Amino acid sequence: MTGPNAGTLERRRLLGLLGASALAGGAGCLGGGEDDSANEDTDEKRTFDPTIDHPGGEPVAFTDDQNCPVCNMTPADYSNWHSQVAHENGEGAAFDTSGCMFAYLVANTVESPVTGAWTVDYETGDLVDATEAYFVLITDEHAVDDKMGINPRTFADRDDAVAFLEEYDAEALTEDDIIEFDEIDRETAEIYRGNRM
Repeated sequence: MTGPNAGTLERRRLLGLLGASALAGGAGCLGGGEDDSANEDTDEKRTFDPTIDHPGGEPVAFTDDQNCPVCNMTPADYSNWHSQVAHENGEGAAFDTSGCMFAYLVANTVESPVTGAWTVDYETGDLVDATEAYFVLITDEHAVDDKMGINPRTFADRDDAVAFLEEYDAEALTEDDIIEFDEIDRETAEIYRGNRM
């Protein structure tokens, strides 16, 4: 097409393509793919394989070549949310969010125990020892604008988790909604990634 509106039409096509691409990328994170419908029709539960070598002891660097085993996103792109797990056998996984870490912890294929885990403190933005952290189980997906839907809020210090509860008014939460790492189970993981499990 030529004429005074040709540039406008091409711009609209470009914007439409960009919008469709963004929606497709978001759909990958939120579920809705062929794998999800297959899981709904059977009793088969999804499992997740380790994706990185991890010596344990301390966190490894998040890199652009790592992918989350739960959603396939790149954890390095989400420095305010990313997490990682190390197994005794030297395998591990990196995640874009703590919600994905929850899913992996209850549905991974590794027979080796977890020897370390790290995630980002919601208040400080620091990578903290997840095995000693406190997780606030928020559940109102309409009250937040998280990556991948909703995610638990992680705090290195229990007092910070309690202070968050006192200020968070989107839903009625109590101190019973604060859990520790060893309390993560399938039920809590499904709050965050039920569509992927």
